[in-house]
Amino acid sequence: MHATYAPEQACQAARKRLERAGKTVKQFAEENGLNPSTVYAVINGQKKCLRGESHRAAVLLGIKQGVILAEPEKYGRRKDDVVA
Repeated sequence: MHATYAPEQACQAARKRLERAGKTVKQFAEENGLNPSTVYAVINGQKKCLRGESHRAAVLLGIKQGVILAEPEKYGRRKDDVVA
């Protein structure tokens, strides 16, 4: 058996809200710019949801209260960094 981090009632309530809205977990993830695997793990109670994408998913799903800060700039090279 796996460890459960989010309260089971909160996860079930989030799943019911998605059902009432007629959305799949994958649709919710895509609409909010989240990885579907992360959202499934959050809604199944397999993530702690302390920071990063899992925290953002939990807050958007209503599983936990929290603040979502502006999306940090992605790491890596930007097109304007490349000098020809």
